[in-house]
Amino acid sequence: MPPERRSVPRMLVAYDPAWPQRFESIAAGLRALGDPDWVIEHIGSTAVPGLRAKPVIDLAIKMDDAAEFARHRPALESAGWRAESSVRTHPVLVLSDDGTRIAIAHFFPAEEWDAANQRILRDWLRAHRDDAALYAHAKCDAVAAAARGRSSYNAAKTEVIQDIVDRARASLGLPSVPVSDK
Repeated sequence: MPPERRSVPRMLVAYDPAWPQRFESIAAGLRALGDPDWVIEHIGSTAVPGLRAKPVIDLAIKMDDAAEFARHRPALESAGWRAESSVRTHPVLVLSDDGTRIAIAHFFPAEEWDAANQRILRDWLRAHRDDAALYAHAKCDAVAAAARGRSSYNAAKTEVIQDIVDRARASLGLPSVPVSDK
């Protein structure tokens, strides 16, 4: 049975065509708090049409440099964005509603933008449906492994993500880099 049709644990839901609009709304709020000229892209599984996902909108924000994040962080935090992520390679803020994550913002300096794995993976999955199905299957397996206490959700899907990102980066002439930064 194709991964998209399998019984999926509750933390993953079917693709919601409203996700792009939710992204636009959240991105507009971020621009109002930060810089109206920020380039903000929808990333993560909710940005890949047809892909099951946790209903959390991931965003990539392009900044001039790391100092720009520091300048805008107080305004973002005053609006409820919090540093609740274990990502170490770039700044990340999380927006929650009643304790439930609704959005995760990844901030990248301009010099890292084109090589950001999150953007590369999104573009690859949109263009390669077989790999999107492979990833969907890995996500379902990861939820099941996490439920059995065998692995964390993120750790359980890392091998598949690494394989896909390696191929995507190679197609762009970029070297392999570890996808796990936790």
